[in-house]
Amino acid sequence: MTTSVAFLGGTGDQGRGLARRYALAGHPVLIGSRSVERAEAAASELLSSLPAGSDVRGATNLDAARAADLVVVAVPWEGHGALLADVAEALAGKIVIDCVNPIGFDGQGSFALPVAEGSAAEQAAGLLPDSRVVAAFHHVSAVLLLDPAIDSLDTDVLVLGDDRDATDTVQALVDEIPGMRGVYAGRLRNAHQVEALTANLIAVNRRYKAHAGLRVTDV
Repeated sequence: MTTSVAFLGGTGDQGRGLARRYALAGHPVLIGSRSVERAEAAASELLSSLPAGSDVRGATNLDAARAADLVVVAVPWEGHGALLADVAEALAGKIVIDCVNPIGFDGQGSFALPVAEGSAAEQAAGLLPDSRVVAAFHHVSAVLLLDPAIDSLDTDVLVLGDDRDATDTVQALVDEIPGMRGVYAGRLRNAHQVEALTANLIAVNRRYKAHAGLRVTDV
């Protein structure tokens, strides 16, 4: 049976981009939002650019969390903790992928924000004690994910977690997107520097007008 994947906060660029790629890979996809109308509109927009038979639906974040086999958290950092507290019961027993980057912006550009728990992923693990939390997808360009002219994405995805079966599952999920490769990068306690590195990539992209990703050599 094909794994269904929900994207909480999926109306944003990152959520819609990942949803698009997993719909292309044949997964039933749910786009979650606080507003079911916004979620349904985002799903309809994605379906218009996908092959016939693609399965993309919109729902509230709670309903999407309940219905899916695997869940990706893609909300803005400001709403991260509150959302997870609201849907914790629905996520019990599931693999939850956190791709949230606590990043701020000022006149000098982007910078990593301090997180009391250490990282967004560790905050998620604390709020979801009955879920298997994995950190991944922090450095994938939403612009490239959403571009229908791009068939393959030249990037590795760092995958972190404390449950080996869960990180193996997420690595395999990453590998389903052409050009992408999941690379195990340690336990959740190491997620802070992975999330923070996004600020550096934003600086790279601005300077070079690029959509930079990462490649890990000799692996």
